[in-house]
Amino acid sequence: MIDKLIIVESPAKANTIKKFLGGSTKVIASMGHIRDLPKSKLGVDTKTFEPQYINIRGKGDLIKTLKKEAKDAKKVYIATDPDREGEAIAWHLANILGVEDSKMCRVTFNEITKDAVKNAIKNPRQIDMDLTDAQQARRVLDRIVGYKISPVLWKKVQKGLSAGRVQSVAVKLIVDREEEIEQFIPEEYWNIYANLRTQKSKKTFEAKFFGKDNKKLDIHSKEEVDVILKDLENAKFIVDEVKEGEKKRTPAPPFTTSTMQQEASRKLNFAIKKTMQVAQGLYEGVKIEGKGTVGLITYMRTDSTRISEEARASAKKYIEAEYGKEYYENRYYKTKADSQDAHEAIRPTYVDLVPDAVKSSLTNDQYKLYKLIYNRFIASQMSAAIYDTLAVKINAGKYNFRANGQTIKFKGFMTLYVETEDNEQKEEFANLPNLKAGQELVKEKIDAKQSFTEPPPRYTEASLVKALEEKGIGRPSTYSPTITTILARRYIEKIQKQLHPTDLGRIVNKLLIENFKDVINVEFTAQMEEEFDKIAERKRTMEKSYIRVLWTI
Repeated sequence: MIDKLIIVESPAKANTIKKFLGGSTKVIASMGHIRDLPKSKLGVDTKTFEPQYINIRGKGDLIKTLKKEAKDAKKVYIATDPDREGEAIAWHLANILGVEDSKMCRVTFNEITKDAVKNAIKNPRQIDMDLTDAQQARRVLDRIVGYKISPVLWKKVQKGLSAGRVQSVAVKLIVDREEEIEQFIPEEYWNIYANLRTQKSKKTFEAKFFGKDNKKLDIHSKEEVDVILKDLENAKFIVDEVKEGEKKRTPAPPFTTSTMQQEASRKLNFAIKKTMQVAQGLYEGVKIEGKGTVGLITYMRTDSTRISEEARASAKKYIEAEYGKEYYENRYYKTKADSQDAHEAIRPTYVDLVPDAVKSSLTNDQYKLYKLIYNRFIASQMSAAIYDTLAVKINAGKYNFRANGQTIKFKGFMTLYVETEDNEQKEEFANLPNLKAGQELVKEKIDAKQSFTEPPPRYTEASLVKALEEKGIGRPSTYSPTITTILARRYIEKIQKQLHPTDLGRIVNKLLIENFKDVINVEFTAQMEEEFDKIAERKRTMEKSYIRVLWTI
């Protein structure tokens, strides 16, 4: 008979945990969910909303093995992932294995390290039925909505189609954006640039047209440009004001699931699904030469930017040793009001395992993502970058020009890492000479450039995740499966990173809005996420949430 049996979801996680525990402990994997709603029918009692779970097809032998091992163990611990999905898997496992509700069988850890695992086993708890109910509510409500919607699609489009509550709203966002682009009417605008230099220098710098009589003036036609250029032919360019300043740029917080997915898409060109698969592997454990299997990052489904004091201390020690004391700054980041904040931000578990030191043990994709997570975390505890700035106002008769310059004085966190943004607008900074108010400048040439306003950009996977998060649609665990599902159903397609609705997607979206406009909208979907949060926090029962949805459908 074994002393302890620990059940986790995956073999990789089991292998990592095994090395921390003694020989009297056995660690086995459930291979994810073992029970679910049936595929062939609704599987929900429409009067009581009671889900009718069945064992997942093909898992019979595994369930027999789990039951046998549990029977032979003095103590059973269920160590599935530390989120709602993991809590629900733990509850299903406890039910199948006959573990009583009152048993302190549940252990969770945010990182797979020796201390975290051993502390969790020393401090087991009961299964959290509030978290479990929140997951069940999502599963049941999605099933009810799906069963209400799908027959409409079968009847009016084609058999076999299906639509989900969150996925349909994601499709709607993409269709709406495409319609905005199609209806967009470009507007003409012009910019005027003056190439200037001081009397004693041959090196020019560029100043941009600002306005007239110190009021901003937008130029919309060639005729307006010609009038201004004619007025400027004999105008003297005089420095009106020189303003010196200092600007600080602070680092971004450590990663949440959403920001990791966005940044991996922008910097590494990773699809959202790929990012989560690679992150899962880094969390569960990688064989590191000379160290065995090591979980390299904390849990990768989180919307918190909080980090532990131990991690903060490790970052400080590393930064001061590697870069110097002036590069360290103790930073706390505010987590958004509607975040669950159950876990820390995504960070490396061991700061001493620098990316290049473990590179030979990682795949290329693992190395890239680990380096991104590692550098983002370290940079989040570093000093701000400091710039010297120069803002110059130049008058040319009644017209005004502006020139801005900046030079970096202290790189701070930018020595290691700089966050990127989708469609980032890079501010133009001229290389400015020393200028003084009242100084007359030499005009070398003046250029006018015609441009047109552009429609809003199509969503990429990264910007769609950002939009879903900002609108309160979905949670860290749902972003990846949502996008994967609507791509698989061919409601949208990806062309050079941009998400386009297909004809099928447009037809389905139109039908759903016509028939289920109260369900397929951003506000309702965001409100339902709040309902699930309230269930998890014991502020709402599942039954009340079900009734609310059924009223809407």
